[in-house]
Amino acid sequence: ESLATEKMDITLVDDSARRLRELRDKLDIGTIQGHAAHPETLERAGLQDADMLVAVTGSDEINMVACQIAHTLYHTPTKICRIRSSSYVGRKDLFDNDAIPVDVIISPEKLVTEHILGLLEYPGTLQVLQFADGKVQLVAIRAQAGDKYIGETLYNIRKMTPKQDARVAAIFRGDRSIKPQRETEIEPLDEVFYVTATKNIRPVMQELGQVSQPYHNIIIAGGGNIGERLADAIEDKYQVKIIEQSYS
Repeated sequence: ESLATEKMDITLVDDSARRLRELRDKLDIGTIQGHAAHPETLERAGLQDADMLVAVTGSDEINMVACQIAHTLYHTPTKICRIRSSSYVGRKDLFDNDAIPVDVIISPEKLVTEHILGLLEYPGTLQVLQFADGKVQLVAIRAQAGDKYIGETLYNIRKMTPKQDARVAAIFRGDRSIKPQRETEIEPLDEVFYVTATKNIRPVMQELGQVSQPYHNIIIAGGGNIGERLADAIEDKYQVKIIEQSYS
């Protein structure tokens, strides 16, 4: 839907005729019914002329085979592949042009786990995103009544953290975004996004009075892919319990 609004030539492959019919009625796209890892299906979809293949079916194996076909038969320039299983994601040596030719891996479980780990590491944050291989992070906090920087301009807030270089990248007030300018004042319930070097996040939060008490005991509801991955990542730092209805 997002790409269709950009006037790109999009063909969607799926094995469900009903789903394709719904999408065709809603969006300005082409549709092909068939198995997404069969060469003839991809040929009918026009893969031979495609600039990009986005393989996001519910099967890791179908997605990887589709990328292999795109590379081997048509030399498709960019191949994006959704892979959920940690058995695959953890083996980076599998994914190159001499093995399984994938240019970009999308792992929903890995992304969710990393998001939660950021929230655990910096209590009180709304969001933590990494850039530049983790050297820089984007951190979101919610301004609360009584915070020391409420009513202060961004210019004054920067003077509160003279030892750390942190820049406000965005402010959301209710359902609208506010362009950050030096005279912009922070109001209660504003969501403030700032960018800084990873090593500066905690000092900046301390200067702004945003450091909450660290977490100690974590309960994870659900022992599926995300729950298992998260528990494995945090078991050495926290007391962890998992609630799961299946013993197996």
